Amino acid sequence: MKITVFGDEAIGGNLARKLSLAGHHVQVADARGPEAVAAEVLEAGTRAVALDESVQGRDAILLSIPFEVAGKPADLFVNVPAETVVIDTSNHYPHLNERIEAVEDGGKVESVCTSELLGRPVGKAWNAALAETQRTRGVPAGTPGRIAIPVAGDFEEARKVAMSLVDDAGFDPYDAGVVADSWRL
Repeated sequence: MKITVFGDEAIGGNLARKLSLAGHHVQVADARGPEAVAAEVLEAGTRAVALDESVQGRDAILLSIPFEVAGKPADLFVNVPAETVVIDTSNHYPHLNERIEAVEDGGKVESVCTSELLGRPVGKAWNAALAETQRTRGVPAGTPGRIAIPVAGDFEEARKVAMSLVDDAGFDPYDAGVVADSWRL
């Protein structure tokens, strides 16, 4: 599968490495430019790319960036095919991130806001486990004690893709239903 990961820090870096080692063609985009992608992420066979070339020809795009930068540049997702699965891995932390009125005052789910910001459906996965857990606890399918990672998405096919990627990263995927319920993850 052809995958782009936005963000190469704790979660994004882990996923880029794990999915590349699982045989996927992974490229990593950083808003500061391809030269800013961490060397240890590239060691797993991933490729650093500029934002403007990061979304075309991809089967899946993983957002491992704060909400307030997800839509920058705003037109990045305009020409991305509808069948490209977009998965948000982040959580909104009001004390660390910009205030999201719709979430904090209106009770809207963060990933619903991300979907509206991008103008396309967005799934949710990997946000329920700490980065260190994701880095060290992924194991092959069938291993006793394998940790489950919940996956939410409004479209079954997109949820299946996300669940397959969770499995490839070393975790049991758990179908958590629709994005509107993803705040429970």
